[in-house]
Amino acid sequence: MLFDKFQAMADFRAELAEQGVAPFGAVTEEILSATEGIVQGRKVILAGTNNYLGLSYDSRCIAKAQEAAQRWGTGTTGSRVANGSFEGHQALEDEIAAFYGVDHAIAFSTGYAATMGMCATLAGPGDVILLDADSHSSIYSGVKLSGADIIRFKHSNPDDLAKRLRRLGDRAGQALIIAEGIYSMLGDVAPLQEIAAVKREYGGYLLVDEAHSMGVLGESGRGAAQAAGVEDDVDFIVGTFSKSLGSVGGFCVSPHAELENIRFCINAYIFTASSSPSVIASTREALRIISSEPERREQLWRNSHQLYDGLKSLGLKVGPSASPVVAVEFEDHAKTIACWQGLMDRGVYVNLVVPPASPSTNFLLRNSVSAAHSPQQIDTIIAAYASLRDSGLLPSAEHGEG
Repeated sequence: MLFDKFQAMADFRAELAEQGVAPFGAVTEEILSATEGIVQGRKVILAGTNNYLGLSYDSRCIAKAQEAAQRWGTGTTGSRVANGSFEGHQALEDEIAAFYGVDHAIAFSTGYAATMGMCATLAGPGDVILLDADSHSSIYSGVKLSGADIIRFKHSNPDDLAKRLRRLGDRAGQALIIAEGIYSMLGDVAPLQEIAAVKREYGGYLLVDEAHSMGVLGESGRGAAQAAGVEDDVDFIVGTFSKSLGSVGGFCVSPHAELENIRFCINAYIFTASSSPSVIASTREALRIISSEPERREQLWRNSHQLYDGLKSLGLKVGPSASPVVAVEFEDHAKTIACWQGLMDRGVYVNLVVPPASPSTNFLLRNSVSAAHSPQQIDTIIAAYASLRDSGLLPSAEHGEG
């Protein structure tokens, strides 16, 4: 039957319901600040929001959104190729291109649409795409739509990428290589220096998804490519407005003038309404703040190290290095669910991640750090995990799960 393939999800949801746990789509009844809210009737620290710089609740961004809604209305009601290009959309594209030091940019209605749309459009039948095995769902969705030949290389393994490019022979020079800046599940940073070196040796075009690294890495917050010193080797950067910029939407920037022609070939750009004026206005203000307030990024990294070091000191299995994404890994899914609920009971909201969203068969409790978190809030999060460990629920990196 048509619905048989969803039975495993139905069984999992039934298991959650039997336990009285609702980690997916947990309803936020009220936002109290960038780091606190009422979720499922509880006041909690928000540690699962991707609000890396705390700008979703910034008074300046809110004021710009209100002004734009008053002047331009609540929505555009049309595509960018029809009536949906307002002056704010063009201004945002100019400003984000300038932020990245390139001449060309496209603003999309969502980050998913930006990444999927570019990956689906840049390469086509007869072309080759090489992508990191742990790529985001939006990348996989796009490359499947492209019709190109798809080759996965081992996660963050430049040697494996080189081997696969070598096998392509002359085709390597026109291949599209896709990597991310910070990988969203474990928070690990891609080895972009080495990947760029491989690209220089074999040719091809490099697309980097900076969704979780824009505003986080780099001297001016441009992301992992800037931090690695390889921006000149990157042909396309895609990203989102829904993380560091605290709104919703996505973008692609490029030094290639051809992007202006590609724009009119992207279904995810053509066949959807453009972002509302209020979203565009708040995003523009957030971009200005990122450029002028580097201390937010510095505080984010202090908080990230505090949480990562604290959880690691508890003996928990965390990612390879500190980043604004700090994940605790589980083999036992029942314990993961119990710990998620245990954190909620202790006033901490995090993300529960299950396969196939997690990069292995393991489950994750995924913590997102914000520059807006106070050191005391980070300590509270660590203390909540310590309480779960002392209760015997949390796995130890040294001893595994009992």
